[in-house]
Amino acid sequence: MDRSVLVTGAGSGIGQGVALRLLSEGARLVAADVDAAGLATTVERAGEVGDRLATVVVDISSEQSVADAYTAALDHLGSLDVLVNAAGILVPGHTHDMSLDTWNRVIGINLTGTFLMVRSGLPWLLKSPYGGCIVNFSSTSAHFGHPYMAAYSASKGAVNAFTHAIALEYVKQGLRAVNIVPGGIKSGITTKSIMGLPHDSDGDLFLKLRGWLGGGNLGNPEDIAGVVAMVGSDDGRFLTGTEIRVDGGAHM
Repeated sequence: MDRSVLVTGAGSGIGQGVALRLLSEGARLVAADVDAAGLATTVERAGEVGDRLATVVVDISSEQSVADAYTAALDHLGSLDVLVNAAGILVPGHTHDMSLDTWNRVIGINLTGTFLMVRSGLPWLLKSPYGGCIVNFSSTSAHFGHPYMAAYSASKGAVNAFTHAIALEYVKQGLRAVNIVPGGIKSGITTKSIMGLPHDSDGDLFLKLRGWLGGGNLGNPEDIAGVVAMVGSDDGRFLTGTEIRVDGGAHM
């Protein structure tokens, strides 16, 4: 994969899995995350990749932090062909108990953060000789009812709409934009969401979310990483303005 790539959320979970997969295929990559320790783990797991990997700490909900991150990333890469927006948070809870601060924090990271990363990356992506590619992350919760996840679901539904809008706006300039829609994947965000469920949550409401493949177990970040690698490469050249759902058959 002869591409220059920026991946957010690359310090853990799906973002880390994506970064490692793209590096294994030869990408030049900047791994970005708010968690410096997580990025150090990504570097360790990547092994000997020479100067093809750099890291940058970024708070994607901050306009200034995003601007600074792009300065550092482009100083290393020199160009940008693929942007992967995997960073996000999930704060579960009863909607009637949710504070406005919590709502705004989820929207600010998942939606506004995606916008800020895209806005800053577009001038560079539009110069890509391969045709720039944006890979955004939605969720099955944007399309199907997931209990106790109102803010998360709303943010991911908005990411869907945003991705379709930019896909059409820039299609004549060769840009592609695709939503990846994961179901239950083993990651920090999934663990925290399970641990953070209300004490009186109704387990029956989750029965329909069980994936059928793998005996109903959660998927792995690698199950998503391979799909992202395809979308960002020449194999995905005819994909734009659409979603790819990877959920083990939970929503057939």
